[in-house]
Amino acid sequence: MSRCFWMNEDRVAAARYGGDINAWHKLSLPGVMCGACGVTWGSAGHEYPCVDLAALPERKEFEKPRPEPFSEFARLRELVRPLAPSNAELPPGTGFGPLVGRASGEFGPIAWVWGQKLLMHREVLERLQAEGARGLVACPTALKFRQKNPPELLELQVEPGGLLHPDCLPPDTPPRCTTCGRYDITRPDEPILDAASLPTDRDLFRVANLPTMVICTERFRDAVLRLELDGITFRELPTR
Repeated sequence: MSRCFWMNEDRVAAARYGGDINAWHKLSLPGVMCGACGVTWGSAGHEYPCVDLAALPERKEFEKPRPEPFSEFARLRELVRPLAPSNAELPPGTGFGPLVGRASGEFGPIAWVWGQKLLMHREVLERLQAEGARGLVACPTALKFRQKNPPELLELQVEPGGLLHPDCLPPDTPPRCTTCGRYDITRPDEPILDAASLPTDRDLFRVANLPTMVICTERFRDAVLRLELDGITFRELPTR
């Protein structure tokens, strides 16, 4: 089994370049007020920048972030499901379409937005693919730059795949809500990945029950190191 690494922003490298991005996805599913678990919530970490809702007649219903009763949330989710990847769960708060906002300054080969979204130059994506990194999907951003000759930054569509192992979670962790799908989980200090749940067809994914965690395989990490691409820190995680 390939070794897995938790990826985070290299803030020291980012500070050297001085770039700044203030942006988010303009369209998203609403949050949900779940009558089953009693929680009003929306997810962070579920984004599909390559899913275009522009032609959807109900597009405006995805413009304003807000909580909705589960029945209304479910109706809106079904409208976008045909446009999304077939295995996408699409929880409350899932974002769609290009990253919209403002950017300034210089950026290294790999950049992050709010420590969650992974951006890279097109040539960097092509070099990683040439090095054998599998399953990398990226789409253009809609960032507005203040300078002339702005860089072309792509956002990687990093989909969930794999779970935290129960052994790293408190024994009283409640089960996942069977209605809205919410995981009531706080990130453990020592995460362990559930080996049986890990995808085998791609080298970059998010932890499905804690999707702000971006995970890569040893193949991806080694490609980044061979190409000497800064912007990422790697922490190896055990699997069980």
